Amino acid sequence: MTMKGRAAVVTGGARGIGRSIAEVLIERGARVFVFDLAPGEALAGAEFREVNIAQAASVAAAVEGLPAETTLLVNNAGITRDKSLGKMTDEDWQSVLDVNLTGAFNMVRALAPRMRAAGHGRIVNLSSINGLRGKFGQINYAASKAGIIGLTKAVAKELGGKGVTVNAVAPGMVLTEMTLALPQEFRDKAQAEAVLPQLPTARDVAQAVAFLLSDDARCITGEVIRVDSGQYI
Repeated sequence: MTMKGRAAVVTGGARGIGRSIAEVLIERGARVFVFDLAPGEALAGAEFREVNIAQAASVAAAVEGLPAETTLLVNNAGITRDKSLGKMTDEDWQSVLDVNLTGAFNMVRALAPRMRAAGHGRIVNLSSINGLRGKFGQINYAASKAGIIGLTKAVAKELGGKGVTVNAVAPGMVLTEMTLALPQEFRDKAQAEAVLPQLPTARDVAQAVAFLLSDDARCITGEVIRVDSGQYI
């Protein structure tokens, strides 16, 4: 699944799952541009751009400077503001929708013209199993990730005729630095839901994303691939 000659944008690629995705794409020969608010720890082979994906003007300015071969996009950036319905503020709701859903829309809209022109494109949007099933205390997050699935399917229909595939990856709990810092009871609950003995790592998610970006997946579009060790089922 070589990606030599291709360039990719990974939003939220400075840390966590996004960084693992950037690492895997670099290993496979892609030129990688990380769009994030801060660079995080340096990653050899990645080129950082300070971008606020929730702002269309920031996205447009960053995309304008990308090389023509940038036809791979991973919409990974996301935030959480978890609260129950009665405690959720307008800002809690809007900020999550702005980054998780509007941010993905801004990126797709900005990069779609060059994909159409190239007759090639691969878009992978990061959703969540909680966008499929909902979760107590995550009304804003679940709504944004459900919206990502609708966005994925609609854009797949719009861009398919130009050779562009659009898919989503929906992780469950992933063993990142953030989740490993949570109390053990949270990981135990996720493990109890899973049917496999090991919860996924960030690299497990990254490998699924890389597959969907590759030409091996050229006839897969509009799909949602869960990487959750069976939590959803």
